[in-house]
Formats: sequence, C-alpha cells, structure tokens
Amino acid sequence: MKRQIATQQPSTDSIWAETQPKLEYPPLTTSTTCDVCIVGGGIAGLSVAHQLGRAHLRVIVLDDGPLGGGQTAVTTAHLASAIDDRFCEVERIRGIHAARLAAQSHAAAINRIEANVRELDIACDFRRVDGYLFAPPGDSRRTLDEELAAARRIGAIEVEEVERVPWPDFDTGRALRFAQQGQFHPLKYLSGIAQSIVDLRGELHSGTHVRRVEGGGQAKIETTDGKTVTAKHVVVATNPPVNDTLAIHTKQAPYMSYVIAARVSRGSVPLALYWDTLDPYHYVRVQPAQTSDEGDLLIIGGEDHKTGQAADGDERFARLETWARERFPQLGPVEYHWSGQVMETLDGLGYIGRNPADEENVYIATGDSGMGMTHGVIAGILISDLILGRENPWRELYDPARKPLSVRDFASENLNVAAQYTSWLTPGEVGDVAEILPGHGAILRRGLQKIAAYRDESGTLHRLSAVCPHMKCLVAWNPTERSWDCPCHGSRFSPEGQVIVGPSNVDLPPAE
Repeated sequence: MKRQIATQQPSTDSIWAETQPKLEYPPLTTSTTCDVCIVGGGIAGLSVAHQLGRAHLRVIVLDDGPLGGGQTAVTTAHLASAIDDRFCEVERIRGIHAARLAAQSHAAAINRIEANVRELDIACDFRRVDGYLFAPPGDSRRTLDEELAAARRIGAIEVEEVERVPWPDFDTGRALRFAQQGQFHPLKYLSGIAQSIVDLRGELHSGTHVRRVEGGGQAKIETTDGKTVTAKHVVVATNPPVNDTLAIHTKQAPYMSYVIAARVSRGSVPLALYWDTLDPYHYVRVQPAQTSDEGDLLIIGGEDHKTGQAADGDERFARLETWARERFPQLGPVEYHWSGQVMETLDGLGYIGRNPADEENVYIATGDSGMGMTHGVIAGILISDLILGRENPWRELYDPARKPLSVRDFASENLNVAAQYTSWLTPGEVGDVAEILPGHGAILRRGLQKIAAYRDESGTLHRLSAVCPHMKCLVAWNPTERSWDCPCHGSRFSPEGQVIVGPSNVDLPPAE
C-alpha cells in the first residue's frame, strides 16, 4: 500500500500539550512554612497534594516548569491494572501475593481517578475500556498462556481469552482481554486536580527550581533564588528523584519511548488499550474525536531504547508508522510525534515511600515502569497514608528500600551504566566546531576535556561541559528532541545546557 505523506510536519508536542493550556502558577516569592512540601508537579506530586489537602494538611507544590509539563505531558495515558511487565514476571520475582497487591493497587488508582472525575466534574475524556494483550505474527503464544495462568492465580483482575483483538483489518490471533481498564486526557485531569488543591487552600508554584532538599526534624527545601520552605514532611516527585545521588538510580534504568498519532475514521477502531508481547513492545489506544467533522486519533507507541544510547529517533518514528499502517490501512497522515522517558525498575513496580537515603520525613515517588499514570495516583494514596500514620497494604510492595531480587537484571543494567564511562576515552564526534550545522549538536575533544557544542539557528555556538553533574557520565546529543541526554541515569538538558529532567539538579556548566 502506498504510504500516505502528511502535508505538513507533524507536531513534536503531544496531543495533550496541544489541547490544554499550560498549568502555570506564580513562582514562590517568599520563604514560608507548611505541613508538606512537594517537589514536582506531575501526576504523582499533585495526587499526593490533593490527598493531603483533603486531610486538611497545608501543602505547597513546587515545580520549575508548568505543572504537568514533564513526563505527564508525554504519556499515552493508558490507565491499566494489567501490569506492563506482566503478572507472570511480577509473580516470578516477587511472589503471588505481591502480584495480587500490584493488580489491586493499580485498579484502586483507576477507581480513584474515576471518583475524582465524578466528584470534581472534570471534563477529561475519562472512559472505562478493555485492555488486550496479543502476540505478534509468528511469535510464540507461550507468553499469553503464562500470563493467563498467572492472572487467574492472582484472582484480582477480570481476564478472559478471546479469539482476536477487535481490529477490523488485521487478525492478531488469540489474545487476552482485561476488563475495567481506563483512559483519559492527563493534562485536563490535572487541571481539575490543581484547582481542587487551590480550593483546599494548597499553594501551587511553577517557575520555581528546587536546589536542595534536606530532611530532619523540620525539612528544608531551598530554591535557586534563595527562598526556603520549611515543612514537617517533603515529597520528591520529580520522576527520577533529584535528592538521591546513587541508591535508587542503581535499581532503575531510563528508557526513551516513541509515539505517533494519526486519524482514523470515527469508531473504526474500538476504544480499548492494546499491547503486544514484543520486547520492546508496541502499545495502542484511541483518543475519540472532539468534533463531528474529525476522525478519532489513533495513538501508537514503542521502539524504546536506553536514554542517551541511540540517536535515530526519526527512524524509530518511521518504524512505528510502518507497523501501524500494516494493521490500520485506513490510517491518515501522522499529525503528532513525540517521545518521553520511562524509568524501568527491576520488578516492574515503582519505588514509592520513604527515601532510604534520607531522614524519615523525606518521601519519593519514582520508577513508573511504563505505568506512570496509575503509579502516580498510587503515590498519592500510599504516601499520604504514610504521612498521616495510616496502615496501607501496599507499603512493602513499593518500599524504595527493597533489595533487587532479579540479580541478573540488576547486574546487566549496572554493567551497561559502567560501559558508558568508556566514552571518556573516545575521540570527539567532530574535529572542529565548523562542522556543526545550525540546530545541531556534537561532542568535541579538547585535550582531556569533552565539550558539548550546540549551534543554534542563528549560528551562535554554545560550548558546554559534556560532563553530567549527577555522576560524571558524558552526555550525548539527541537530534530528535534536540537535547543533551545522559546515557547513565537519564538526566536531560536543553541545547543550551538547562536541566530539564533529573536526577541532575543543576545545569551543564559552560566549557572551561
């Protein structure tokens, strides 16, 4: 079939960012006190703030960008209690009880979103849908058999075997159907949650970068412009935690995932969540048409790789499109493409709770493992219970202090990190800055120094240290997102060196 070509370049913003105004609030302008200070205003941070606000605690949320403007804005917004890494794997690593609690906690997160949508009357396109897991053509059906058996042993999720996924033009063969999954518009949802936090007398501050977090009897949170928030508790919900140098980062790994979106005729693809069993896997969902004269938007993701360890994003977008057109021949031109970072843990479950490297009043939420929306809402429930002194059955399941039980995967990921330091010994990617075209970046060597050089569209050259401030790994140029990405622990920086994703909490300095 002839490939359809868009008449204009697809947007590099997500559909969510293009259809919801930025959630911007005044920056923090004075030092203050509160019960709980939350660093990070994505779905995890705002979920914690909302739960604690309802318990009549005074909360302050600080974010250096617009609320929801980080990884929450680049999700595909699947709401699933069917675990991405699969129940059979969670059961193998953590046992059947842990797998059952995992299913129950993610189901509870979807229920909490649904309850908030109804109670606060949030117009965010929330829907209950089925989820389908299927094997690609020619692949073994063994994974489906194992997952069906594990899900039935767990007994905490409604699952059945079906003959095929309900796609009109492609027969996937046998699949598993998981009931009572969900989908929504994440930024519209967060807009409603943010307004509720304000109504509960919470404070929201964007444009406020936190420089330092210190726990203890009274936690102190310092911003880069010298303001201090003193709090009884502090929650770091920045995706990768920016207050932890090493401990958590040896137990999770950063991956970039790619997404495209294109129109299909209204109702031609049933509203549902879809995943295959490849590694990395593909994932699909439908965003319904917003007006009567447009089609539904089909959202397709996959083609993951370790952050900073590939520079072929355009090829990955193209492979996603090829994969999608084989299954959906009615697919229109690609209107959106974007990428986001996923923090993969060794057992597919997040690290949510007290940070083991800090005092007892410092909490973290990280390790989304491809299920950031439900993990974020789980953080809201679990961390608020911990702060309020309530019992919670998920405490040990998500405990950040838990030891890696998959020794092979732990060793493999950390050997991969260690290998990245060999880039100190390599020559530069270009021999002279004159080779760098406008809008592009490259690594140069000058004696013992590695320089991250970027030439902006006006021709001005920006010379930065190529050394990530977090753990001294060398960054790599990401031509798709036009960013400097750390291949060790996932820190990401703008072309001019401003930090945009932790764990680094400071910018790339100018080259000496």
